[in-house]
Amino acid sequence: MGSVDLLFEPELSFFLITKYQNCWSPYAYSGTPSIKHLLESLGVPHTEIGSVTVDLRLAGLDEQVKHLTRIRIYPAREDARLQNNDPDRCREPRFILDDHLGKLARYLRMLGFDALYQNDLDDECLASLSAEQNRILLTRDRRLLMRKIVTQGYCLRSLDPEVQIIEVMKRYSLLISTQFLTRCLVCNERLCSVEKQAIIDRLEPMTRLYYDHFKICPNCDRIYWKGSHYERIMQSISSWAEPDASPEYIMKYEDGEG
Repeated sequence: MGSVDLLFEPELSFFLITKYQNCWSPYAYSGTPSIKHLLESLGVPHTEIGSVTVDLRLAGLDEQVKHLTRIRIYPAREDARLQNNDPDRCREPRFILDDHLGKLARYLRMLGFDALYQNDLDDECLASLSAEQNRILLTRDRRLLMRKIVTQGYCLRSLDPEVQIIEVMKRYSLLISTQFLTRCLVCNERLCSVEKQAIIDRLEPMTRLYYDHFKICPNCDRIYWKGSHYERIMQSISSWAEPDASPEYIMKYEDGEG
């Protein structure tokens, strides 16, 4: 048996029982676990950990735990990917979402982000696609994030999609990267501009009268235009955003699905 003292920063309290929150706490362990294994045994996915110090020395998660040391655990920060030397992680983030997050996927697409979502993907497939395609895995399943193959991920705290989108935008500093009216909400494809006359027979009378600029999905053929369908979620986002950063475009598509 061995023992260490642990201190988790407050942002990680979501994953911890009260005993390990906001104070140095002793923890007894057996065998020769890595720091990653020890922390995940307490419920904290490695994707939520930004850095770790052992007796004030920066340590790696693969390092073996040593008896009578003091380990301090810091949360992953939203700008971590920008500080990484991997050029792929410095590009605009891409996401993959588990099968309970369909509304969040639509909100991310609404804001212009590449959000892969299919409700028939199992955990193994989600983890593999996340790694193979360099996608950030969004889920509420902390065990899924603990898979070794998963290197980028976020465990959503809220059950409310309108709160979840704010969580993700804050975590990954997405506000400055939003590109409204650029992706299909249904299939994630990038939209193309289309002349009104080319689709006029598909428009409702009031849409024909009041709107002149349209986009179309080259994959599923859905039509989009500036409208008021998503006003509520955009107001929610702009409520915490800078006043001059509120979105210019509100989106609507032809069949009116939410």
